Amino acid sequence: MISTDMIVIEDPDTLSKICGPNDRNLKQLEKLLQTRIFTRGNEIHLAPENSELNTVFESILNDLLFSVKQKKIPDPYMIETLFHTHIENDPDLRSRDFLSHEINIPGGISRITPRNLNQARYISSMQNHDLSFGVGPAGTGKTFLAIAYALGEILNRRFRKLVLSRPVIEAGENLGYLPGDLTQKLDPYLKPLFDAMEEVLTTSAFQKMHEMNLYEISPLAYMRGRSLKNCIIVLDEAQNTTQEQMKMFLTRLGEGSRAIITGDLTQIDLPCKEKSGLIQAAGILKNVEGIGFSSFQRGDVVRHPLVKKILEAYEQEHTN
Repeated sequence: MISTDMIVIEDPDTLSKICGPNDRNLKQLEKLLQTRIFTRGNEIHLAPENSELNTVFESILNDLLFSVKQKKIPDPYMIETLFHTHIENDPDLRSRDFLSHEINIPGGISRITPRNLNQARYISSMQNHDLSFGVGPAGTGKTFLAIAYALGEILNRRFRKLVLSRPVIEAGENLGYLPGDLTQKLDPYLKPLFDAMEEVLTTSAFQKMHEMNLYEISPLAYMRGRSLKNCIIVLDEAQNTTQEQMKMFLTRLGEGSRAIITGDLTQIDLPCKEKSGLIQAAGILKNVEGIGFSSFQRGDVVRHPLVKKILEAYEQEHTN
């Protein structure tokens, strides 16, 4: 007879949220623990292979109860992160810290919570440093979280303006002459930033920001000579900055301002003779007090599940 461990959840609504639609959360936990999990009334049962799994199972369920009390709905990403925090037994991987992090945006469509521990660390870094770097592969939430955090700071009136910047580098294509004024010419390059803004703000909140001039588009090449005071600045695609551009940008930080720099070192579109300013900055500034660095790995990808597999396939091809 297989021994079982069991957790009783009295509130039916809490039980439903923990299990997820069609028990998807329990299925994810089953996959991770590699053993059967089932419900019986208001009980969640585990059929473990060893006592260590009982401890992990109980810890994860208690964390999920804490999550629901914090009004955060569990999902498979949360289940996977909680599993790793307990199975790795790393003192730096604290599950309650992960569950407590969030970004509050007045007028936002939903609360922004981290999908994994590295995202939680990234949010913490942005909150506690005047200069933060977020570096990692596509799909890990670097840009989305940077924009969400910056919007929260602006709409909570902690900074006077959001400045969005990107190096204008074409990814392997020549787009030719683009008609329109400066904003219209830059729209194709800055569209991912606007996509992130539109994803977390209601239409009325986004329009209000525009009417109140609370955000600004500033091409990286036009930053020289500026001193940005009381602003929060997001420099995206920083892997495509030259070394001179990165130094210039870093020295634009004015009194009362905060900057977030994001980039993916696997997608550098600079000419071969140019060296990435992001790589140089990461090496020079890694030990400077007051600067935060957050790194993401392939396992942190939170887009479509295929994105993680695609990145893995490309990495394997590169190493062969």
